[in-house]
Parts: sequence; C-alpha cells; structure tokens
Amino acid sequence: MVRIKHRYLLINILYPNAPDATSKFDGDLPPVVQFQQPSPDNLESQILLRAIRESVVHLFGDYGAGLISSSLKVNYLSQATSTAIIRVARSQLRIVWAALTFITRLPKPVNTACVIHVVRVSGTIRKAEEAAIQRARESVLKARREAEGK
Repeated sequence: MVRIKHRYLLINILYPNAPDATSKFDGDLPPVVQFQQPSPDNLESQILLRAIRESVVHLFGDYGAGLISSSLKVNYLSQATSTAIIRVARSQLRIVWAALTFITRLPKPVNTACVIHVVRVSGTIRKAEEAAIQRARESVLKARREAEGK
C-alpha cells in the first residue's frame, strides 16, 4: 500500500480595502499594520475551503474538483494574523496553488475582497507552523519599530 504524501501551504490573506471601522485611525497606525488587517470574525475554515473548491471548479472543472476532493483540508486558520495552513496531496499542489492565486473575493457570509498569498510550502505541518509563528513575530517587531520611529 502506498502512503499519500501531503504538502502544507502557509497562506496569508490580505485585504486591499481596509474596513471602515479602522479607516478613521489610519493616521495613527503604522503602514505595516494597515496592510495586514485581521480577518473578519465570521471567516471560518469551511468558508475558506468552499472558496478554494469553487476556484478549482472554475479553473479546472469537475476533473480538478475530483482530484483535490479527498486531500484538501484547512488545518489551521487564525483571524488575528490572517494566516492559514492548508493540507493538500503532493500531486495536486500546483492545482490548489493556482486556485488560491485566482481567489479575489471570499464567499457570501464574509463577502470581502481579498488577495491570497502563498508564503511557504512545507512537507510537514510542524515546519509550516514554525514559519507561521516566525512570520507573526517578525510582523509584531516590524510594527513596533515603525511605531517607535514616529
């Protein structure tokens, strides 16, 4: 029996249009913080999974949807840092990556324009988690440096 090898994609969700609630504070926030807005509270892993599947169907049809249906899973989603870890079979990595690139709007409950950036591809979830933690630390330090520089 052959073991299915997976890849883990660490993604960052960027929101080009800042929410209206934070737009009045734009002068006080460093540009790093303005660019990396937290995700809406109603964003859940099922919504992100549905967006990926819809994008795969749009780009690759039923064939692509059938390929990724058994291995696609959102392992981690953080609204605070707008990052997620997605598991996919190694052979379907390029299909899912292409689908993520073409997602421009999250589905109906969230209904927000977004850009999804694949930050890292890893063979183990542990390395993907370590990369997510390292990126979060770096963004906090960068925001602190810019805030102190004002």
